[in-house]
Amino acid sequence: MGFLLRYFLSVFGFGMGFLVFIWLGWQIAASVNWHRENMLYWILLWARENILLVCGMVSIVAWILITYYYMSKPLGYLEAIVEASQHLAVPDGQPILLPEGIKSVQDQMNLTREQAFRNAVLAKEAEQRKNDLIVYLAHDLKTPLTSVIGYLTLLVEEPQISPEIRAKYTGIALRKAERLEDLINEFFDITRFNLTSLTLEPERTNLSRMLEQMTSEFEPILAEKELTWRREIAPGIEFLCDRDKMERVFDNLIRNAVNYSYSGTEILVSMGLIGNQVEIRFRNHGKTISPEKLSRIFEQFFRVDASRSSQTGGAGLGLAISKEIIQLHGGSIQAKSEDEHVEFCVLLPQSL
Repeated sequence: MGFLLRYFLSVFGFGMGFLVFIWLGWQIAASVNWHRENMLYWILLWARENILLVCGMVSIVAWILITYYYMSKPLGYLEAIVEASQHLAVPDGQPILLPEGIKSVQDQMNLTREQAFRNAVLAKEAEQRKNDLIVYLAHDLKTPLTSVIGYLTLLVEEPQISPEIRAKYTGIALRKAERLEDLINEFFDITRFNLTSLTLEPERTNLSRMLEQMTSEFEPILAEKELTWRREIAPGIEFLCDRDKMERVFDNLIRNAVNYSYSGTEILVSMGLIGNQVEIRFRNHGKTISPEKLSRIFEQFFRVDASRSSQTGGAGLGLAISKEIIQLHGGSIQAKSEDEHVEFCVLLPQSL
């Protein structure tokens, strides 16, 4: 029942009760034989002669009391809420306590307070991870650049070296230059992820053919790492998507599986229809990821491999960006890891 409704019902109830009281008092007083020596007789006589004044005074006093009761309660609640709001930003660990009548407000304020603290901690951790990564990447830029300059200098200063040595130095310089390019791209990823939002340019795409082609392009890398594909890709699955961004999702998940697989193992890539959804799975044999790390694996700037291997250590944005792209397409992505296996499962709505 609303505050105003309860207030008006109280005023109306008092008015009706007061009228009944006057009527009953009048009936009782009329049935009694009064003596002029009785003080109560003169009081009742005066009240009868000034009935309008008496009723008016009683009504005003009662109205003031009722109004005070109904106004003091919400004002007290408001004062308690204002005082409690000052503790929303105080990380003292003590819960906010409010009167029983506004317990729902108390619960909501405590929930908001906890969420604000949690978001602040996560934002601070993300900012620290980003700053650390920028420092690491800046430091890592120097290593391949020094190598490129060093080997190119040798080629310039030693023009008489054999073709085999020249080819070796050129190959090393090329690999270091490619690593330098990867690091620079990671800088761009950090900037784009923080300053822009992703937008889609959807077109009808044969996902089966895309995934077949992309896995084939990784054959040389798999051969180098002694890995093999196990492809279970249903043919002819089409999906309305942003082709470039979906290729980026597949590339991130394939690279993740390749980089973190044990040598000599098999990587499973499957695609099929589950009801009205496209299900895509990437499963590799590698080190089991702990539940704590698995719960944060899609956070930006978070990397499972804290050692920052030059081969596997990226900016920690690949999976975060992949999740955002998949969600923009109305899908979802989940990760699980057990018994030295890691699996990513992507679900996309075929009816999009």
